[in-house]
Amino acid sequence: MKTDIHPNYRPVVFQDLSEGATFVIRSTVKTNDTITLEDGVEYPLVKVEISSASHPFFTGQMKIVDTAGRVERFERRYGSRRKA
Repeated sequence: MKTDIHPNYRPVVFQDLSEGATFVIRSTVKTNDTITLEDGVEYPLVKVEISSASHPFFTGQMKIVDTAGRVERFERRYGSRRKA
């Protein structure tokens, strides 16, 4: 078998930005951010917009997530979505 061809498979923390929930999952994703959890171990950190903690399918609650002004940018581009 060839050596050094596989990505680094390690525990990574995924943090839901809207709920603040964190999940430790093994992954090969590359990131420069790190976080230290309650167990005192420093993990690589990946920030996600929506996870199972905030997605309407899993929570049963509909919630508008406006990230970085997407709605306003859409309205500027295509006009207001509200009818007068």
